[in-house]
Order: sequence, then structure tokens, then C-alpha cells
Amino acid sequence: MLPKSKSAFTMIEIMLVVIIIGVLAAMVIPNLSGRGEQARRAAAKADIEANLSAALDLYELDNGRYPTTEQGLAALVQKPVAAPEPLHWKGPYLKKKRIPQDPWGHDYLYVAPGKQNTEEYDLSSYGKDGVESDDDIVNWEKGTAQAR
Repeated sequence: MLPKSKSAFTMIEIMLVVIIIGVLAAMVIPNLSGRGEQARRAAAKADIEANLSAALDLYELDNGRYPTTEQGLAALVQKPVAAPEPLHWKGPYLKKKRIPQDPWGHDYLYVAPGKQNTEEYDLSSYGKDGVESDDDIVNWEKGTAQAR
């Protein structure tokens, strides 16, 4: 004898679930597109305004000056041997003990003394395109990192 009823999903129930998932995906995916670039810009601003700036300030506190352009951001990870050699280097000043790159995989640009911040340093990222343009993220406009 066959059992009277089997417990299983019907084709209509399966199709209904697939349609609901498709509708939800159609609503969510457009809201997420374009957010990746916005998140990368926010991460670059955070690196420039907080992470690297704090490390550079700690270096300056210990040594009485910021690393030179030639010493670069590498001075935050390894004691520079180029003049002026820091006498009170207490690094590494970056937690991960490596120089971060911007979210697009390019090196941050560091100039000290800066052309814009003549008393300190200029710190910037060329942004997505990797060349100097309007999408650059910099530390010298209005005292915070802003797009040029």
C-alpha cells in the first residue's frame, strides 16, 4: 500500500521562493552598486586623516621633526639611516608594521615639508585613476582630507 500523502515541495512553491529571492535581489543590488567606490574613498580619507597622520605625529613627538620626503613613510616602520637620522626613534609607529597603500593599490604620496602645509607635510592619494586629478584625496584643504 502507498502512503496517502507525501511531504514535499510542489513546483509552484519552489517557483514562488525563486521569484521572491529574485525580487529581493533586484531591490538590494542597485542600492549596493556604487558603494564600493564610496567606501574606498572613505577608507583613504581615514588613512590620511587618522591612521597615517597619528603615526606621523608620534614620530614628530619622539624626534622633533617629521620624516623628510626622502625618508618617506618608510620612516614609520623602520628607523631611517638617511640624514637627518632620528635620535629618539621609538617605532614602528604603524600597528601592522608595514606601509599601507591606498584602497586602489597605489602608494600614498608624502612630501615634507609640504608645498601646501609648509610647517608640516602633505599627504595624499591620487584616487581611483592613479594620476593627479579632481578625484585626489588630500590633507591640505580646510585642515582635513578632502577631494580636490
